[in-house]
Amino acid sequence: MSAATGAAAERPAGPWRAAVVCFLPFAVGYFISFIFRTINAVAGPDIAGELGLDATRLGLVTGAYFLAFAAMQLPVGMALDRFGPRRVEATLLLAAAFGALVFAQADGLTGLTLGRALLGVGVSGCLMAAIKANVLFWPREKLPLLNGLIMAFGGLGATAAALPVEWLLQASGWRTVFMLLAIPTTVIAAAIFFIVPERSVEEHTTLRELLRGLGSIYRSRVFWRIAPSAAIGQAVFMAYHSLWAGIWLRDVVALERGEVAAQLSLFAIAMIPSYVFGGALTGALMRRGLAPHAIFAGFVAAYMAVQAAILVQPGQPLLWIAYSLTGTGMVLSFALLTPSFATALAGRVNTALNLQVFVIAFLIQTGIGALVTLFVADGAGAAAGHRLALAVLLALQGIAFAWLILPRRMASESSGSRS
Repeated sequence: MSAATGAAAERPAGPWRAAVVCFLPFAVGYFISFIFRTINAVAGPDIAGELGLDATRLGLVTGAYFLAFAAMQLPVGMALDRFGPRRVEATLLLAAAFGALVFAQADGLTGLTLGRALLGVGVSGCLMAAIKANVLFWPREKLPLLNGLIMAFGGLGATAAALPVEWLLQASGWRTVFMLLAIPTTVIAAAIFFIVPERSVEEHTTLRELLRGLGSIYRSRVFWRIAPSAAIGQAVFMAYHSLWAGIWLRDVVALERGEVAAQLSLFAIAMIPSYVFGGALTGALMRRGLAPHAIFAGFVAAYMAVQAAILVQPGQPLLWIAYSLTGTGMVLSFALLTPSFATALAGRVNTALNLQVFVIAFLIQTGIGALVTLFVADGAGAAAGHRLALAVLLALQGIAFAWLILPRRMASESSGSRS
């Protein structure tokens, strides 16, 4: 595929045309990626029941997505900065469609893990490509709102992966659901390639220059101020939203299957306005001169408070809605970090953080499963394992939060971040 194939003018005329051709295709891609990310929260029991998977193996299968996703982050970041989001995203989504087909045909742990890993590879650029496209096509002051709108499409995808998937599971089974998902994934890949305009990127940048830029990000004190809390907070949110929230509601709260699906739908619906208004609020606060780390610290504190409340009152359904409302604030760290670096580094900045998010998410995803399995084997019960897992994760977030709010000389931190 040539760089110019299907490309329109470099800058679409008018905000509405830009929204349709530069924003919407990536937003739909992220919608699909969120279905793949969270579908196991509903389909997991069916998959485990048919193929005889315990909690540890189910966590491993689901977590393979995160590990493969993480492994792709640095290559994806460099590819986005060199080739642009249009070509990179279109190619990766074809891999996701193939992964859905592999997963649908799997007859054991190996096939499931391979299919899930291919899904992780295939959607590994969905959010980062969207954010890179926003940086390329829109003014910086609009980034928090636009990134929030992208996240809202993710919330719609999570909503689609709850009750609608439950209905499809009852009607046709999990294998058919994954086979059907391969179709729109392929369609949106084609749409991104043929509809999204080409935009100037660093096509002549050498690998050494790309790596040098990545090194400057990892040496940045601004990056390392926000990264620990951002990575751990997002990883916890992903692990629960993609699998363990549903299992928690089953094991700790003792809800029936339909009740779990309904709760997960409310969980997902709450994400949509949270992303939009959170992005708008963040942009407004930044324009008023509030430091990015201070804005983010407020989101982190609220998120941790809700998790503590869930430990005390696990059966309170409103708390899981609050968990969704506050947990979505973790992803705003991307919009807070990006303006601190040059536009040419946008892909690498976001994927440098996302690498950490998904490595930690994989560890959490599999770790919770192993802990719950251990407690069941010892006779203590799954509920006790879930409670301990959340308590440990809350403690880790507390340590990262302490690092985030330690007093620093922000002027010295921000110097040298831009280029």
